[in-house]
Amino acid sequence: MTSSSNRCLTPVTAPAVAARKGSGEPLVMITAYDAPSARVVDASGAEMILVGDSVAMVVLGYDDTLQVTVADMCHHVAAVARTRPRALVVGDMPWLSYHVSREDTVRNAAALVRAGAGCVKLEGGAKRSEAIHAILDLEIPVMGHIGLTPQSVHALGGFRVQGKQLDAARAIVDDAIALAEAGCFAIVLEAVPDGVARMVTDSVPVPTIGIGAGRHCDGQVLVWHDLLGFGAPDRKQPKFVRRYAELELDATKAVERFVADVREGRFPSSAETYHMADQMAEGLGLYGASEPANA
Repeated sequence: MTSSSNRCLTPVTAPAVAARKGSGEPLVMITAYDAPSARVVDASGAEMILVGDSVAMVVLGYDDTLQVTVADMCHHVAAVARTRPRALVVGDMPWLSYHVSREDTVRNAAALVRAGAGCVKLEGGAKRSEAIHAILDLEIPVMGHIGLTPQSVHALGGFRVQGKQLDAARAIVDDAIALAEAGCFAIVLEAVPDGVARMVTDSVPVPTIGIGAGRHCDGQVLVWHDLLGFGAPDRKQPKFVRRYAELELDATKAVERFVADVREGRFPSSAETYHMADQMAEGLGLYGASEPANA
């Protein structure tokens, strides 16, 4: 399936995603942060493209997701949206964009939609109900995110699996129910035991999208760079990541070949060069400067 053929099909919408609950056909969401990656993800047939605040870590080089701004997210959402994907573009609301006031919340959600998002995603459980209602009042669909919430990394004590104790597991289920009741059309479950994810999935009437949450969710999401094998060599790979390629290694080898070809005079070749006509070369006194095209 190509991206051009995808555009001939009906675009995926938030209501269409919500309607997949219980269908038995898993949903697929993949992150993308620019036009080339968005084209590849859309061509794959994935239903959703998440323009995640994970851009902070995997593209911009930060240690966590707390550094990106609404302007950053709009920049990347717009790059993805310009490819006109069939997939639903999910715009991540960054830290502090929905925490301060209703006015800030609606303004920032609207900015992401104006940039091209078809919905927004925010982190947190029941305590985010007010923010969710404010955004829904703008007729903007909202995706929830519970379990490991990277914007809470300091409060959580690091990127740790959540819901390992009974009380914590119950709290996650309660938060999921609260998000569904608040109007979220789908919920991301990150880094929770599979039994907890199963309880959540069975407890809510909207799809659950797992990342490190086992196979009992209604769908799965992975980060583009993780599944394709990009990442610093010293970065510990999360347990839940399956690498489908080693593109950073392949890219490094390709660039090394280019560097060697330049340094050893093999690039550019005559075939890769624009040649001056002999008469012009002679007129400029550049005798012997023009090479035959087949040299």
